[in-house]
Amino acid sequence: MRQATVAGKFYPANPEALRKELDNCFSGTTIDPRSGIKGVVVPHAGYIYSGRVAARSYAVLPEADTYVIFGPNHTGYGSPVALSTETWSTPLGKVETDHELAEKLAGSIICQDEVAHRFEHSIEVQIPFLQYRFKHDFRILPVCIGMQDEEIALEVGMEIARAITAIGRKAVIIASSDFTHYQPAHVAESNDRYLIKAILDMNVDDLYNRLYARDISACGYGPIAATITAARKLGASKAELLKYATSGEVTGDDSGVVGYASLIFE
Repeated sequence: MRQATVAGKFYPANPEALRKELDNCFSGTTIDPRSGIKGVVVPHAGYIYSGRVAARSYAVLPEADTYVIFGPNHTGYGSPVALSTETWSTPLGKVETDHELAEKLAGSIICQDEVAHRFEHSIEVQIPFLQYRFKHDFRILPVCIGMQDEEIALEVGMEIARAITAIGRKAVIIASSDFTHYQPAHVAESNDRYLIKAILDMNVDDLYNRLYARDISACGYGPIAATITAARKLGASKAELLKYATSGEVTGDDSGVVGYASLIFE
């Protein structure tokens, strides 16, 4: 069992308080699922900072059998590209992993390794959003990406799309990423919108070129690139930015913010 490690830190540990926090995240946002969505980008900060941005993607997320969640590895533990097959627990209950999909990835660059997931928050914080939105028995496939260079991200995306197609799974890919870290708000937004242009074009090469050109501190660029790749392979042909915001809009301090974006691929 993969126990919740950031409950009480990034989001409330009490189930009732967590539901109220999620109610607040979705407040003012219409839940309107879009069946053609193959992938999304969502932030992974504390809900008080980025929850409303994340909710914009989750509000339009369609029902699926499995949600593949790509997250960056902040801890440095474990394999370079690691999937988890454990049951994941949050204050809202337990979610099973998709073992059949995991088995289809055997022998690929994506290896089973629970160590990479043990203390990592970027995937965990997404699960309560899914539990809040969907009452049916969905599964997840958590993939923690520590080595984020372009070649690996492309391979990860292709392998996931191949496995999904091979077993005919109805799946949606979730890329967990924050954008610029600890820059003045005007710098963060300028850099982030520069990077988001490549995401909207679904152009992985340009994503990496722009990332390096401005040394942008987006932490989940590999998960984003893998999601673009998989979503394209699964039939997505366009992207849309639903919301952009910074932590400064919550704290009132624009001197050093983190950027957050909600995007979809369909």
